[in-house]
Order: sequence, then C-alpha cells, then structure tokens
Amino acid sequence: MADHLELLPIAREAVATAHRIIQARAPRSVVAKGDRDMVTDVDLAVEDAVRGFLSRETPEIAILGEERGRTGSGGDALWWALDPVDGTANFARGIPLCAVSLALVKGENSVLAAIDLPFLGVDYTAAAGHGAYMGDARIRASETRDLSEAMISIGDFAVGPDAEAKNRVRMTLLARLGGQAQRIRMIGTAAIDLAWVAQGKLDATIILANQPWDTMAGVLLVREAGGLVLDQDDTPHTATSAATIALSPALRTPIMTALRHAQQ
Repeated sequence: MADHLELLPIAREAVATAHRIIQARAPRSVVAKGDRDMVTDVDLAVEDAVRGFLSRETPEIAILGEERGRTGSGGDALWWALDPVDGTANFARGIPLCAVSLALVKGENSVLAAIDLPFLGVDYTAAAGHGAYMGDARIRASETRDLSEAMISIGDFAVGPDAEAKNRVRMTLLARLGGQAQRIRMIGTAAIDLAWVAQGKLDATIILANQPWDTMAGVLLVREAGGLVLDQDDTPHTATSAATIALSPALRTPIMTALRHAQQ
C-alpha cells in the first residue's frame, strides 16, 4: 500500500454515499453545539453512514469525524478525516455551498482526498503523487502573480473564547487585502475554499483556523494541483497546523506579508 491509490475508489464511494443522503433529505432539526456552531440531523446521518461504510471496507484504519470524534484502533499512522457536511450553516439555510470532505491521512499529511459538492454536481479527488481532479479532468491551481488580479477567500470569523482578539486579526487582514486584491469572498466552507484554489477559481484562501476534517482533503487537492498550503508562520501545512493558507505560489510573499502585518 505504498501510495494508497487502491483506496481511492473506497473514498469516492464514501462521499457518493454522503451525496445521496444530503440530496434526499432536508434538515429537520438544527441543534446548537457551541457558540454560533450547529449540527443538523443530516450531518449526523451522513457521518454515521460513512463511518459504517469505512469501518466495513477498511476496519484497520481509524476514523476522525467532526460529529462523532475518533474511533477505531488504527492509531495515528493512517486515519480517515471526515466532515459529513462542511458548511452546515449554509446547508441549514438552503444555501447550496456545502461539501462532504474525506481525506486519508498518513501521520500528519494527506495521501488521498475526496470532496463532493452535492448541490453543485461536482466532485474532486486527489492521490499523493497522482494529481488532482474534478471528475475525470485534471485541475491546476492558478498562476496569478499580481495581488491586484487575485480573487481571495477568507475563512469564517472566530467564535468562542478569545474570538474578539482573533477577529481583530481577521478585520485588519480584510482591510489590507480588500484595498489591494481584485475581490475578497467569504464562502463559508473550507472544503470549497480549498477545492476552488486547486481548480484556479480562487487564487488564495486564508483560513485562520485548522480542523483536520475541514481541511485535510482540500490541502492535498491544492498541493497536487501545484499550489502551496502553509501554516500562519509560513511553514508547510500539516494536520496539527494552527491555520490553513492555500495560494498560488507567486502570491506567497504578498499574502504572507499582509498576514504578518495583521498579526502585529
């Protein structure tokens, strides 16, 4: 199992299972699980179904999911990272920008990725060393070099403890980039942010948080598409990073410089 490519059909079927559930039922209940954070009955149904499938197909691999936590005895050597509905707030409001995100992670870096956008009819996959794809078409990150031509998305604002201090950085960054970039967007789902950087629809995304279920699939897509993914200190992104910053390589200096200024 040198590159784990043989597990890609399992990852694709797992997110296809999720796709079918999400399209078949609207959320009937929305429950708060934290400060301005929520879960729907569909999130739970999807995670349970995908966990069941993965447990049957790959019982030796542990699973980390957003809603049910970590299960399995596989340890940290190889593990699935699952977000059953990334963009729950959008989904609960009937906004079609949400995704199913599944990555196979080896240690702290992804080796497989599958992302499905159930309401946009698009799916993305990647395997380490084998490129990134939308459906069967190879995708590439943008080669935008000038910040004035860049379309940049920003991750959601912080909630919970220390949110005010964290959001001061976001507001400063928004003001700085908003005066320089072509456009700034806030999409509300890290999986789509990262998939669209991989596809070249966005030139960068700056997510000043990092949860493996949100980011690990999209991180591999971006890297296999020729983009960079960094932590907030400009080091390569891993599962334990504090932030997820994906971009066209030529935009590394201006974007990381803007972030450093915002953090001062």
